[in-house]
Amino acid sequence: MTMVSLIDACSQTGVLSQGEQIHTFIQENKIQSDIFLTTALIDMYAKCGDLNCSRRMFLEMQEKHLTSWNAMINALAIHGKGNEALNLFSSMEKNGIMPNDITYIGLLNACSHAGLVEEGLKLFESMQRQYDIVPRLEHYGCVVDLLGRAGQLEEAYKFIKTMPIKPDSVVWAALLAACRYQHNVELAEEAAGQLLQLDSRHDGNYVLLSNAYASQGKWEDVEKVRAQMREHNVKKVPGCSTVEIDGVLHEFTAGDKLHPRSDEIYAAIDALMEKLKLKGYKPDTGALLRNLDEEEKEEALYGHSEKLALCFALISSKKWKLFPIRIVKNLRICSDYHRVMELVSELEEREIIVRDRNRFHHFHGGSCSCMGYW
Repeated sequence: MTMVSLIDACSQTGVLSQGEQIHTFIQENKIQSDIFLTTALIDMYAKCGDLNCSRRMFLEMQEKHLTSWNAMINALAIHGKGNEALNLFSSMEKNGIMPNDITYIGLLNACSHAGLVEEGLKLFESMQRQYDIVPRLEHYGCVVDLLGRAGQLEEAYKFIKTMPIKPDSVVWAALLAACRYQHNVELAEEAAGQLLQLDSRHDGNYVLLSNAYASQGKWEDVEKVRAQMREHNVKKVPGCSTVEIDGVLHEFTAGDKLHPRSDEIYAAIDALMEKLKLKGYKPDTGALLRNLDEEEKEEALYGHSEKLALCFALISSKKWKLFPIRIVKNLRICSDYHRVMELVSELEEREIIVRDRNRFHHFHGGSCSCMGYW
């Protein structure tokens, strides 16, 4: 159980090397690996970006408990492997393993991240009919997210209105997030209104609504949202990105200049941006403050925490060119950063693995594993 706790800590931070060291410690000290320990390792490797190792450990298990199947389904879900998760579920049923409510949360998330709307809706309908599992709020939230990510906002809204239980903040937040990325301001206002009644102090709700307004150039409404935040004394959680080099975890926040190699990092960003512009890159400045000119907006984007982490990794020791760059971000990846990662993976011939708040993105050769769907 000590090892399980340590492995779980690595899962939360996303630091693969530390998880690997603990796994080696377990093997060298011949600590008996039971179902719980192996399941924790499956989860850890997946959350640290090494899905292949998760697969291998799962396949090598002589005895698989329901929690092991659930861990593997969830691992595939966060890496966008929707069809593989569904195939694994079929194998689980063939092996006579009865799913539970957690199984279906993983499956619905897998469908959501892969755009498998029809399959997800069928799963939601069958969980009660086939296995007598009563959907919880988490399942309803997954369906709203499934529909919203696919651009079916009206269907998602109707689904919420017909729920047999009162929707909570998670359900409305799923709709609000979808409205922001689908640029539906009217429905975003409805979702935000419901959210602020339930929780007026959650910074993410204000940020999503503000960004929805900004994307449509509704700057007066943006200012109103910010005024509400000040009124309720709500502070926006700053973006934070971490990257591990030579066994040391380096943390960056937006505009961070505290790192001892800060001057080198910003010089590397300037050089990288010039190379990317030659490849057709244009910074996405649409949602930034309107009182900044275009040059200032570009500078604001260059100082994002994830770009700092990326460029620090690029200028670090040459031996690391043989390994993927692994970045962990505390917020959802933005479209501008996503495009940068695609271009850099091709330009620098590096594999880049990014774990954001929702899922993993594997960038390689100019494209991403999410195929633009996240």
